[in-house]
Amino acid sequence: MLGQEYLFTQIVMSTEISSTPNALSGLQTQRTQSYQRADRTFRLLLQATDLVVINIAFIVAYFLRYTAGFGGDVADENYVDLGTYLPLQAGLSLTLLAVYNIAGLYRKTTRRPLLDEAGAIVLSTSFGMMVFLAAIFLVRGFAYSRGLFLIAWVLLLAFLISVRVSARLIRAFLRSRGIGVRRVLVVGEEPLAHTVMHILATEPGLDYVLVGFVKPSDPRDIGRFKCLGSLSDIPDLLQAHRVDEVLVAFPSAFHQLVPEITDLCAREGLAFKIVPDLYEMSLSLSQVDIEDLRGIPVIGLRDTTIQGSNRMLKRAVDIMTASVISLTLAPLWFAIALAIKLDSQGPVYFAQVRLGKDGRPFRALKFRSMYTDAEAQLAKLMEHNEASGPIFKMRNDPRITRVGRFLRRTSLDELPQLWNVLKGEMSLVGPRPPIPAEVEKYQEWHKKRLKVQPGMTGMWQVRGRSELPFDEMVLLDLYYIENWSLGLDFQILLRTLPAVLSGRGAY
Repeated sequence: MLGQEYLFTQIVMSTEISSTPNALSGLQTQRTQSYQRADRTFRLLLQATDLVVINIAFIVAYFLRYTAGFGGDVADENYVDLGTYLPLQAGLSLTLLAVYNIAGLYRKTTRRPLLDEAGAIVLSTSFGMMVFLAAIFLVRGFAYSRGLFLIAWVLLLAFLISVRVSARLIRAFLRSRGIGVRRVLVVGEEPLAHTVMHILATEPGLDYVLVGFVKPSDPRDIGRFKCLGSLSDIPDLLQAHRVDEVLVAFPSAFHQLVPEITDLCAREGLAFKIVPDLYEMSLSLSQVDIEDLRGIPVIGLRDTTIQGSNRMLKRAVDIMTASVISLTLAPLWFAIALAIKLDSQGPVYFAQVRLGKDGRPFRALKFRSMYTDAEAQLAKLMEHNEASGPIFKMRNDPRITRVGRFLRRTSLDELPQLWNVLKGEMSLVGPRPPIPAEVEKYQEWHKKRLKVQPGMTGMWQVRGRSELPFDEMVLLDLYYIENWSLGLDFQILLRTLPAVLSGRGAY
């Protein structure tokens, strides 16, 4: 269904239905056209920059190979001047630009994560290079240097990825000043509207600013998101909040309201998008199980993908990776243990009963980050709980020690859980392991997150950590369970380090 990109990003980039040009009104038309011009200009500048970068990489590679002698000295009889290479340089530039366009690197709807975009650059550049080298091999012109093209390939990857990082920083700077962003109103019902608003709040690369939401039944706030009114208030809200676009996010039970909303947007001259139901989107070919019942096709949803050979593969990766990390960080492990003993009285480790796969209890290890009487003080602090749902989180928890505060901010307190991974009680990636008291408060749909091995890190840990409402955490866990792949695990592991270093949501 989504390959290397997350389902939630695809939800926001769902089917778009534009209003007719003669329906668009003055101010809204100007804002829409301004955004479209800025987006087109940015994409054209990106293509022009890539063209310049390709040529710079080629020229630098030429001087590294023929002048600096990188890769071995070039004999006089094999020397080729730069001018002779100019046709190949131009041909390579055009070939790579064509491949990049075919690969969708300049497409308007491309708002992929940086890791995914870097992967696309590596694949498309490698493919373009192979196609071009195959073509010039068949032509058999002068004796060109294969080493030059190898150096150019490495430089290209480094330069192009650097350009993408810079482009993201520039767009983030412009978005922070309200340039190139669209003010969006969400119209819908739970849980789909809630999920869409979570996307808008946590995905800065989508160029959206959420102004609020409207729901037809029981207009009330949903967690941190404020309800601005009911359907009848939409015309006034569009003007009052300078809305540029409407996202219509109704579950299937409310689809009869969609035409009413879209007609209203058309009359107001406003662009809008319709977001498919999450459940309907999950009915993709990768999730559908089709059986033949005497010639009658019977369709159902497959169970979790982490089973059978996939489970064995995931387990093998867990053992190898956890072993390497444990050996590499052994000195740090010893230093943390010493700091805990010097800072406060009590054991180095804290073992807490958690529930793993299918609700089986196990003792999860952590470096002790609290005073020894922390559990006894919990009841007194419940009124200060800052988390939603059955979990307890407190930003300035008085039970945390000085060393413990640093360990929690950097997530180093969870390092001993590598032992739980090696024992098979946990995985490197998976849903957070809950305590029994939390599970007692679960709604029935929350319990689906217990279908797989819990993990040291997961989707919600790299997308907001403790700042996310509990229901949003569960939605991310369920998506991970239903769409697991080894590639998704690697993506989450790679994103864990920046999330830890930023310290966002860790307390």
